[in-house]
Amino acid sequence: MTYNRNRTRTLLLKSVMILLGATLSSIGLEIFLIPNNIIDGGIVGISIMSSYLTHFPLGIFTFCLNVPFLIMGYRQIGKTFVLSTLFAIICLSVGVSLLHPISGLTHDVFLAAIFGGIINGAGVGLIIRAGGSLDGTEMIAIIFDKKISFSIGEIVMFFNVFILGAAGFLYGWDRAMYSLVTYFIAFKVIDIVVEGFDSSKGVMIVSDCYSDIAAALTDRLGRGVTLLEGQGGYSRLETTVIYVVVSRLEITKLKSIVLGFDSDALITIGTVEVAGKKYRKKAIH
Repeated sequence: MTYNRNRTRTLLLKSVMILLGATLSSIGLEIFLIPNNIIDGGIVGISIMSSYLTHFPLGIFTFCLNVPFLIMGYRQIGKTFVLSTLFAIICLSVGVSLLHPISGLTHDVFLAAIFGGIINGAGVGLIIRAGGSLDGTEMIAIIFDKKISFSIGEIVMFFNVFILGAAGFLYGWDRAMYSLVTYFIAFKVIDIVVEGFDSSKGVMIVSDCYSDIAAALTDRLGRGVTLLEGQGGYSRLETTVIYVVVSRLEITKLKSIVLGFDSDALITIGTVEVAGKKYRKKAIH
């Protein structure tokens, strides 16, 4: 019973996030980007150009052009992601249709590129965080990623280079460059929304002074540490590895603590996603 309640609550929260994300993206597109002939990347960008050329509603193109990718994704990626994406695309299609009669908020192209990128990026980030997507090219990238050596990000970028190039011929190269500015702003905002301003970092430390370092990290950062028993691959000597999760803002202080005890310590840092209550900071002495 509790499991079903939690599952319903999670599904409702994800649906609200997707609806809010699609609404923000609709505002970014129809209020800022489209009135100033600035496009987004991916299928949305193709839809904007198709709507411009044919004068058919943008919502029709965003839905219809994504359907083939949704079918491919359903077969090869999984229904949960595809259904979340379908809901997001429906919300976006309805949103841009409702907002289309409203005139743009600004005709300053630079401001439109910046604020359109921020708002659109925030919307897409919320949708991704909820487990969906707004663009069929990402599904193709995920499928191709399993078959070729390029990463998902590189495949998506490859698609968008051609899309933004086409925008240059259609709207003029200045608009294509503004579209590129919007794309990079949106890309960074998506990262912030998905990972957060204070993203978590997993840190592994190899040092003979592991006992002192572990105690100092707990006392001065308020972070719990885990000691892992390891063995040198070449020397075959037993060693103890410290593992700790900290915020991005604590990395500099962590390095200072570790190198203060052992200037030759090995520190490896990676971005991690944290779930659970054990990550909460302890009181700092």
